[in-house]
Amino acid sequence: MTNKKINDEIGILTLENPPQNYLTRPDFIPVAELAEWIENNHLKALVITGSGRHFSGGANLDSIFALVENGKEIENQIEKGKDLLDYIQELDIPVVAAINGVCFGGGLEVALACHIRICSDTSLFAFPETNYNLVPGLGGIYRLDERVSLKDSLKMILGGDMINAEEALSLKIVDTVLQNEDPLEYTLNFLRKITEGRQLKVINFVMQALKNARRLPVEESMREETRMFCDLARIEWTRRKKENY
Repeated sequence: MTNKKINDEIGILTLENPPQNYLTRPDFIPVAELAEWIENNHLKALVITGSGRHFSGGANLDSIFALVENGKEIENQIEKGKDLLDYIQELDIPVVAAINGVCFGGGLEVALACHIRICSDTSLFAFPETNYNLVPGLGGIYRLDERVSLKDSLKMILGGDMINAEEALSLKIVDTVLQNEDPLEYTLNFLRKITEGRQLKVINFVMQALKNARRLPVEESMREETRMFCDLARIEWTRRKKENY
């Protein structure tokens, strides 16, 4: 279902169920497994991408309805999927979705949980769940509505409208659209430039400070920023002192 690789301290998590990389389960990788891989390898960033031509066509309906047959299992599995996307969103390292081809349904929910989305100019985006008398269930409605107007949320979710890369960019669903470039290679180069030579603690603090700036009251956010600066200053002072002995 997923393939894990490391490139220059950057993790690459590939959704691997070709050709459309359908998600056979909401928690396409267990949180504990992902956390152990990131922490044990001291990863400085994470890329989520799809194998081959597409990012992900979303959930496999047969798998979803099989869970319904098992009674409470559908709620349990959806909660696990939500926990996974929440974990990804709360990571204190940059997480980028490198998107090719279709990014539908659950696949779009995965992408929206990432901090940054970079796609090719041929990428397509949609929440088609209402066509099957369903709605997005992994937090996708909330994450989409954070970015776009109510009108555009309704068009995509209730109307099931499919949009292209340029429309996704104009709605701020994606951050960058590439012309004739591989999203994965572009993303890896971008992440190398911002993380190379940076200590993991510094990366963690930058990510925490940016999240604080968006969520906390101004005074609390700035107080935390000062605390982080002082913590790093003490660490750097200790390091330099040891080097002089």
